[in-house]
Formats: sequence, C-alpha cells, structure tokens
Amino acid sequence: PLDRSNTSPHFVMLPVRQVVGAAARAAAARSVAKARGGANARGFATERPTLPFRLGRLNHVAVAVPNLERATVFYRDTLGGNVSAPQVLPEHGVTVVFVNLGNTKLELLEPLGEASPIAGFLKKNSLGGMHHVCYEVDNVTEAIRSLKENGIRVLNDEPKIGAHGLPVVFVHPKDCGGVLTELEEVKA
Repeated sequence: PLDRSNTSPHFVMLPVRQVVGAAARAAAARSVAKARGGANARGFATERPTLPFRLGRLNHVAVAVPNLERATVFYRDTLGGNVSAPQVLPEHGVTVVFVNLGNTKLELLEPLGEASPIAGFLKKNSLGGMHHVCYEVDNVTEAIRSLKENGIRVLNDEPKIGAHGLPVVFVHPKDCGGVLTELEEVKA
C-alpha cells in the first residue's frame, strides 16, 4: 500500500511499475505510428494527402423512421429539440424533418411509398434506425471523380440536389466501413 498521508487530494503517487508501463506503452504507440507511415500516437495521419476536394464537418446523421409524425413529437416534445417543418422530396422518395442540434443535425426520413429506398431499409429494420451520415465537402464533383479514380463506388455518377438544395452524392457503404455516406457540397 502507498502512504498518501503527505499528499494533496489532487496528487497521487503511482507505483514505479505503473509509470514505467505507461511510458513503455507511449513509446510503443510512437513506434507503431512511425511504422504506419506518419500517423500520430492516436492513429491519425500527421500529413493529409493532396486531394481535389476537402472533407469538412459532419452535416447530419440520418435516421429512418416508420412514422415521421411520431418521431417529430418525440424529438420536439420529449427531448426538447428544435424541429423543422416536414419537407417532401419526391426526387429522393422521402419526407424529411431536421432536428437542429447546434453542432450538427439529425435528419428524420420517412418513405414516400414502396419504391423509396427508405421503405426497403424499414422492411429490414421495422423500428427504423441510423441510415447514413453526411459530411460536407467543398467540391462534390471533384469528390466523385477522385473517389471513382480510387476504386470507391458512388451511387450516382452526377451530383443530385439534396434536402438543403445543395449538390450531394452517396458513397457505397461497402467502401465506407459499412456506413452509407453522403457528401454534400458546401461553399465556405
């Protein structure tokens, strides 16, 4: 046992083996990072490749819901969210409601008929669930070109106009770690 009688409540003496162990783990992490070609100790690249587009912030997380009215009431009345009016988007086969979260948004999606891709999603996931994430890019056309050049599948060869009135493209989930990914062009 450690004698902590002469220490402040904010300072705790650690046994030598814990300090040495932590130092060894940090050194090992740096060694692994170096072997990874420049990633830092947390695994992030220290240098970014030069691409013809820039990946920006998370724009929204989309949630498929079987009943948009019920979901809207939940987010607005139960959680106190700032909820938009419903927007019907026939070209995408959905009705959407956005929940503004300050630093990002939730996009609640309800299918507009059986031909909607969201209807297919809800057949497999009857309670609904996370459908996709959307990241901002500064040039969606260049993003499409660059992704295709790198063997990444995009679901449309040309940008479509999304719920915010901006060009978007969807990237195949099998090329994005299992997550359907939307890229939305936003000018700085």
